Amino acid sequence: MSAHCQHKEAYLSLMRGLRELDLRGPSVPSKLVLIGDHAFPLAMNTRGQVLMAASLYGLGRMVVLGHEAYLTAFPALVENALTWLRGDTRSENLSLGIHQGCKSVANNLSRAGFQVQVTGGFHPNLDVSVYVSDAYSVAPDVKGLVEFVKAGGGMLIAGQAWSWAQQHPKENTLLGFPGNKVSAVAGIYFSEHYGEVQYLPVYPQIPYSWPGVTIDKDFTDDLEFLLRGVSEFNIDSGGLPSEVLVHGPLSFPIGTTPEGQAFLAGSYYGQGRVIVITHEGFLGRNEMAPFWNNALHWLDEGRKGTIGVLPCLGNAFSLFSQTGLTCEKTDFKKNLSVFVCTAYSDKNAEEIQNFVAEGGGLLIGGHAWYWAQSHPGKNPMTDYKANNLLNTMGLSLLGSTVATGCFKAPDPSQACRDNYHFRDLLRCFAGHVIQDEKLSAQQEACLQRLGKDCATYLHMKAYNCCSYTQVVSTLTDVLMKSGMPEACESCPVRNPKDHLLLTVGAEVYKVCSNPEALLPYLIKDNPAMPVVYNHQIKIHANTAGGEEWLSTGLYLSPGMKTYMALPTEILNKGWKVQVGCQTDYLNAKELKRAPCVHECFPIATEMMQVCNLWGGLIYLVAPPNTQVKGAEVTVQISVLAPYYKSGVTTPTDWASARASPAPWAELEFDNIILTVPSDAIRGLERPDEVAALWDDIMRGIADLASVPHKFPRKERFVADVQISHGWMHAGYPVMMYSSVAPELVDTKAARSKGLWGPIHELGHNQQRGCWEFPPHTTECTCNLWSVYVSEEVLGVHRTKAHPNVTPEQRARGREEYIKGGKDLKSWSMWVALDMYLQLQEAFGWEAFKKVFAAYHTMSNFPGDNKGKMNLYAQTFSNTVGKNLCGFFKAWGWPIEPTTEEELRSLPPWGDHPMVQHQ
Repeated sequence: MSAHCQHKEAYLSLMRGLRELDLRGPSVPSKLVLIGDHAFPLAMNTRGQVLMAASLYGLGRMVVLGHEAYLTAFPALVENALTWLRGDTRSENLSLGIHQGCKSVANNLSRAGFQVQVTGGFHPNLDVSVYVSDAYSVAPDVKGLVEFVKAGGGMLIAGQAWSWAQQHPKENTLLGFPGNKVSAVAGIYFSEHYGEVQYLPVYPQIPYSWPGVTIDKDFTDDLEFLLRGVSEFNIDSGGLPSEVLVHGPLSFPIGTTPEGQAFLAGSYYGQGRVIVITHEGFLGRNEMAPFWNNALHWLDEGRKGTIGVLPCLGNAFSLFSQTGLTCEKTDFKKNLSVFVCTAYSDKNAEEIQNFVAEGGGLLIGGHAWYWAQSHPGKNPMTDYKANNLLNTMGLSLLGSTVATGCFKAPDPSQACRDNYHFRDLLRCFAGHVIQDEKLSAQQEACLQRLGKDCATYLHMKAYNCCSYTQVVSTLTDVLMKSGMPEACESCPVRNPKDHLLLTVGAEVYKVCSNPEALLPYLIKDNPAMPVVYNHQIKIHANTAGGEEWLSTGLYLSPGMKTYMALPTEILNKGWKVQVGCQTDYLNAKELKRAPCVHECFPIATEMMQVCNLWGGLIYLVAPPNTQVKGAEVTVQISVLAPYYKSGVTTPTDWASARASPAPWAELEFDNIILTVPSDAIRGLERPDEVAALWDDIMRGIADLASVPHKFPRKERFVADVQISHGWMHAGYPVMMYSSVAPELVDTKAARSKGLWGPIHELGHNQQRGCWEFPPHTTECTCNLWSVYVSEEVLGVHRTKAHPNVTPEQRARGREEYIKGGKDLKSWSMWVALDMYLQLQEAFGWEAFKKVFAAYHTMSNFPGDNKGKMNLYAQTFSNTVGKNLCGFFKAWGWPIEPTTEEELRSLPPWGDHPMVQHQ
């Protein structure tokens, strides 16, 4: 049984037979704070304050009531609690140990038939299955009670901490209040805040409320301690840090960039504390020594115990040994006060979690960005090992990086007010949407960031965690109140509120408890389309060219679910189903669509359900280096999309296919696939002519690159209303704006005006680092294909293909470059292209083809531009049989004497076009 179902079942058992809880009366409870994966509320008022809660710890269970008077005020609830606390495996006889401070409840329970032992305190030899105590009397018995619960015992504890806090104004209630020394291990704290008493109905499900999404402590005292003598954090060297998402009710940022990205954060967890630094290299930095001294003492909590440092952290060990605390190089062991480790292993994760819950300190350093880059398609929130430990503590390492530098430490007295905190701003935003509460200008400025963080947080998929469920519930309420804005080209989303809603809508849809009920609030215009049933597709894949999308010719409408029957030979082998062709993630202030509109599903079972809020074309994604021939896939229900495949689709087939209802169409040719809005092909009667055009273009691309005409993987073009950068950009697929799509299928225009932009992007895909000199040639050498295809394939002269390659424009750019001293820093896109075109005009395209072919046979290339440029000069010279050193030097290339010596035997190119500038 999942923890979520376990909590739901426990709630129903605990509240069985209860219809209301009338808390109105003289007893003023404490608000309870819940953290971790197992604590859940039983009673919550309209302000989102939890007044009763339950949790699990180890093998045992715990129920916490926000005032001791509730032990007698709600006898039915107490009886339910005692029965649940006994656990599923205990005998029918429920033996209770009750502290003498709760003698009145003992009398009530005895009359109800329970076996009761009244005791002056808990001791290990007490033969009971459940122990009942007020929150004030447990201090002498903390260790025994924690072990009792951990081993399978049940505990009912009740009290309030606000009066204790008033009597102990300088003490930390979370750690100092007696009841918290026991209840905190299970993720429930008595806070110093009053709970508002109300008449509360008992709901059929665990209660959640958007006002409860808050941070539950003022961390001023912690920051004052941690930042004593610290004015800045110098992280300008020592490694590239990740960002840490600070999301727990008792978590707080410590070090942030001016943009609010956290690289250093802390948290309370159980009786213990945690600090995360997002690169382990900073643990040993002398510049941060004052902070680490404070941090270790904060984590040690005055015990003056042993600081265990993972042996690989030698620099940190040397630095920490100067703090006055006892340090030891060691792997994790239980008798430490603080454990210092990296984030790259989940070894001893459960023991470390319990260690912190029971009072230990944890200092953990590490980043997740390299892991994220090395594991594309994986979810750092769930798949990165360290986050399995950190998530439950309210902190998560992200795949995004933080810029290095020297950053000012926050002012402890202002930090809680000024610092961005995910939960705090989410609570304010929910109030803004649901109750028209006003946001400050500072809060509005952070809404785009909040949307991104919400989307990231939802990827945690911690359905068993109360804090997570509360955030999901809050965002669901927000979306059902406001709806999701409809973004499009004519009506882009610009304001921060709508930006946030558009960012999180799909993520909430995926994780909320009732997506069907939410769908009409997200997609308002969703007309029904005619569907086909049990459509069969044969898979043919040979992915020598890397991961490849296999088109199905099928589409899912927004929110439409379908089942797919899949062959066993592709299960658990890296195959995926993808719904949606637009895979660019948008990080822009103005959105014409949601940031992410595609979904991927790993193929792990023979029958799987797939869905995408935004709908989309259905693909099978084949992993690299795999071969499958003739395997069959069946799609239960889907919508036909216009789909043409060279050599397969007949003119008769196309006559009906181009009228298929899906809004996106695909034309698949020998070496390229075009994905365009269906409107662009509705009137296309001769797709074979478009196929002939693109077959010619792709042969031209291959010819210049000196590669076989049959590409190892077909290139793809995908149109979108908005893309991540540029007017088009290279990759798999090449992305372009939808407005450009008609140009791809207009054969007459292509053969009269050319297709400079699309070929430019295909040229990018042919570039190789061994003959590229970034940043100068990044946007230059790809244009060799634009010129070549324009002239040699389409019959469009270069001067008509693009205005920047006319003789006049080339001369103007060349002259400015020469006047500027031929500084390579100014050797930009069009100026650089002029040089390559001079070579082409002198030696022809065959020279370039031979040069590219020569590089195919080379290895061990230089890693720097200077070395690569000398190699290129040698290669081109040897190819054309002339010494080109003078020409390249005239362009300001750093030609070395060794290169000139290597080419001395070749006749010099004495009449090159730059000879007067040597």
